[in-house]
Amino acid sequence: MHGKLDLGKAKGLKQSEIKKLNRLLQKRIPKDKILTIDLADSVAEISLETGHPLSIVVNRRGQVVNVTVGHPWEVNMPELRGVRVGPGRLCGHRIIHTKNEEKQVKPLDGEALKEALSKENLQCLARNRLDLLAQIGVNPHGTFSRSHGEQSKIADVVHIAHLLPGRDAEGKLWKVLPACTARHAQEDDFEELIGALEEEFRTRAPGLAVQEGEERAFLVGLVSDGTDAWQVEDDLDELAQLAKTAGAGICGRMTQTRQQPDPKFFLGSGKMQEVALLVQELGATLLVVDQELTPNQQRNIEAVVGVKVVDRTEVILDIFAQRAQTKEGKLQVELAQLKYLYPRLVGKSDSLSRLGGGIGTRGPGETKLEIDRRRIREKIDFLEADAERIRNYRDVQRKRRTSDHLPVVALTGYTNSGKSTLLNALTKANVFTQDKLFATLDPTTRRTTLPDHSPVLISDTVGFIKKLPTSLIAAFRATLEEVAVADMLVHVVDASHPNVLEHISAVHDVLSDLGAVDKPMITVLNKADKVRKEDLAWLVAQVPNPVVTSATMRFGLGATLGKMEEVLSEVCPERQKYSA
Repeated sequence: MHGKLDLGKAKGLKQSEIKKLNRLLQKRIPKDKILTIDLADSVAEISLETGHPLSIVVNRRGQVVNVTVGHPWEVNMPELRGVRVGPGRLCGHRIIHTKNEEKQVKPLDGEALKEALSKENLQCLARNRLDLLAQIGVNPHGTFSRSHGEQSKIADVVHIAHLLPGRDAEGKLWKVLPACTARHAQEDDFEELIGALEEEFRTRAPGLAVQEGEERAFLVGLVSDGTDAWQVEDDLDELAQLAKTAGAGICGRMTQTRQQPDPKFFLGSGKMQEVALLVQELGATLLVVDQELTPNQQRNIEAVVGVKVVDRTEVILDIFAQRAQTKEGKLQVELAQLKYLYPRLVGKSDSLSRLGGGIGTRGPGETKLEIDRRRIREKIDFLEADAERIRNYRDVQRKRRTSDHLPVVALTGYTNSGKSTLLNALTKANVFTQDKLFATLDPTTRRTTLPDHSPVLISDTVGFIKKLPTSLIAAFRATLEEVAVADMLVHVVDASHPNVLEHISAVHDVLSDLGAVDKPMITVLNKADKVRKEDLAWLVAQVPNPVVTSATMRFGLGATLGKMEEVLSEVCPERQKYSA
């Protein structure tokens, strides 16, 4: 395995110093040693000579695989990001680093010991699931000479910290061992320590191991001005449902109160560090944020937490991609995904817009990023043209219905409110239903008859949700226009949901965006069998044209068709020629 030298931000290093740094990559230590006196001395001497802190990464075979001129949290090594080996979840690497001292430091205890290892270093230990972290104090008054096997005085006090399988009494995820000399540190058995630690992880935290292919999501939300904390918790409950629908398990959540999202990390930088520690402690493989992130926020957060970061929009898009069955549905999902991806590619770097460096390379050029942008833009244009063809085809269908005086009723409402179940009950259709968000994505239209025997078409449409991404509304406009051009709407409401009024408001917001909020509408209070009578009576008084139903229990269906007939008699009087 070839090691890597990273000079970090160090400037003006001598060639001789760089050679010494490279020689560190050739060193090996016994597998059962945390460090050796020789390695401690070499690292301390080079650190003192260059005037920079030094961090080296050692694997369990005792090989030095990375030498970085900088602090542990500045080590840029992919193997440290989100890697978990075995059920103990330690990453299989340790970092040995230096801390330059103004004066010789004696072994510490109490508060002084806590200050010896910086918060940033300990967070690096937890975030990367290091086997351990060993800090070597560098004494500027020491000497390079070593005789008769005596330890150099340059490598001073050694502080060692390792993770715990749970938080201690002070809420810490780590344990800092008593300060010692390099000679004492050399005598400790590394393999025995790691073996005992991982066994403790297995026995005390057996549920933390991440199975292959499993995604464990940690949720993050923001309580801003004008938003109640309970409202944010409800939004996170819904986000948890979305994540579960997409195929992830939920292992934790966190909110922060602040006036507006932090432009760099969404949450404050300190809070995001806390999230990073919890993500690692809980074995999360995914961080889900309950708002749409900017490209820079997404990259910055991923750099801190070390796992994949997605926002609410990406989760919804992923569900849509799983649910789409028809060619039309898949086309619209792909269009929405590309519209979401495009600005994130554009935002990556404007500095790559030109190539230079010799004849034939000057001028505009075209980087891979620009090629990706161009191809995505071309694909978006192609899909938008296809979407326009779908819109024109649907226009032809609607004109035919209009000429036949065949009224159209669109079922609309919050996701998982029971629209497809109601369609099946009213029309004897066999549309797929499931107790999950966005179970129905592809629109379905079925024909039935009203109590006066006149025919009517009932269309099932995609459900709405709070914070519905604008890219989805734009991509699905050809489908959502079924709502806008329908003769009347049937707003299906899950009357048993604790946030039913918020759901009603969210649906009205989307209908307003579609220009359909003023259409003739009846409100079907579905799942009434799960609601207390007094709560149902209160809800009936809150909505226009209410009908109480339970599609699964099949009561209230006749009243629903009767109310539809009543409204259609006013808006489509010509349909009466179909009456028996």
